Amino acid sequence: MFFRRFYDQGLAQASYLIGSEETGEAIVVDANRDVAPYVAAADEEKLRITHVTETHIHADFVSGSRELARRVGASLLLSAEGGPDWQYAFAQEERATLLRDGGAFSVGRVRVDVLHTPGHTPEHLAFLVTDLASSGRPLGLVSGDFLFVGDVGRPDLLERAANVTGTMEAAARALFRSLQHFRELPDFIQVWPGHGAGSACGKVLGAMPQSTVGYEKLANWALTSRDEDVFVRGVLEGQPDPPVYFAAMKRINRDGPPILGAWPELRWLDAAALTPQLLSRTIVIDARSAERFAESHIPGTLNIPLNKSFVTWAGWLVPYDRDVHLLVDDASEAAIAARALLLIGLDRIAGCFSSDAIAEWKRSGRPVGCVAQTDSAALAPRIANQEVVVVDVRDDSEWALGRLPGALHIPLGHLDSRVAEIPRTAPIVVHCQGGSRSAIAASVLLRHGMEVSDLRGGIGEWSRAGHGVAHD
Repeated sequence: MFFRRFYDQGLAQASYLIGSEETGEAIVVDANRDVAPYVAAADEEKLRITHVTETHIHADFVSGSRELARRVGASLLLSAEGGPDWQYAFAQEERATLLRDGGAFSVGRVRVDVLHTPGHTPEHLAFLVTDLASSGRPLGLVSGDFLFVGDVGRPDLLERAANVTGTMEAAARALFRSLQHFRELPDFIQVWPGHGAGSACGKVLGAMPQSTVGYEKLANWALTSRDEDVFVRGVLEGQPDPPVYFAAMKRINRDGPPILGAWPELRWLDAAALTPQLLSRTIVIDARSAERFAESHIPGTLNIPLNKSFVTWAGWLVPYDRDVHLLVDDASEAAIAARALLLIGLDRIAGCFSSDAIAEWKRSGRPVGCVAQTDSAALAPRIANQEVVVVDVRDDSEWALGRLPGALHIPLGHLDSRVAEIPRTAPIVVHCQGGSRSAIAASVLLRHGMEVSDLRGGIGEWSRAGHGVAHD
């Protein structure tokens, strides 16, 4: 049996190509929207992708299952579980084979047994894989977002992201029952999860790429208790705030992701096209580092540095109903940024500007912006004298551990929609834990015309300098 794991760092997402070397047939499980790597890998290994499937309706990226099945002429297999509200609306159009608990199908000499594992989502499936060329006993479980290394898929997303009220506790109890069935699997079976550390689909995901059933029984917190009520409280407590774009992903992936056909070509624009008028009607993402943005930027641009968190903050802060322009250093950065946006369905990429546009902006006589910096020594007396408004953009769990005296708490992902809550009676100082999120936050507030300073080093540096923090 051939096996290859694909991992996207920005999404912290895993997908799998599994093939029968005897027959040359292969299946891809949980493809993301960039399907070219799967096609290339199959060609390299002399395999034909004959089947495409996914474990569930994803919330954190646009599924590539429909796109890939069409591109290679493969059979599309989709869950029929979960009830009428969680059926794939495009299944009939794509002539998909519907899968139910207890079913099975073959990919050459590879047998795939279908397990319904609800809890994270109602329709969720896991796939038990047997390499019949080697043994009649199962080898591994493609667990999707049902079970991760060290964690389980969060059961609160339907309520908190998709606004299906009153579903969290019932989903948590369904997840508990799914875990009891998981316990019955042999300890030697490998576990191949759908996400790793950094994903918002759980709260304590491990960084290891795979595990075993036996090890998860020993080490996964969700499998250490047989008490259902204890599990329900534990799995719902402390879940991170789901990004706002998750709701759009659920809808897109249920109703049918648009077919791209080919990865879109990027359009490079002349620097002169970057005008105040364009900034007023579109989103211009300055993907340079926070340090370079702070030194000099075009007022009205949104700074989301092109690092592993780019896709997360783009999903939080970029609306789906606006055109988007990218400001980057070169073509390779433009390609990386555009791919990240397309992976989460931000398809309205209207063009790219070179970072030379900043110099052109300045040459045209327009003022450039900068982000003022402050440090804890300068800030402490200003807080004591109530001369500033401090905005803390960390998440709820960080806020609960301590905060700057008198700070206003608005997590970064909600900042743009809650900017009216910030008093304009004094200069604003924004901070996070170490400085990366507050740099983005400063650009958000500057776009709203606010006077903003960024606390260098965040609350971490504040504490290291010996200043106290407040608690409830």
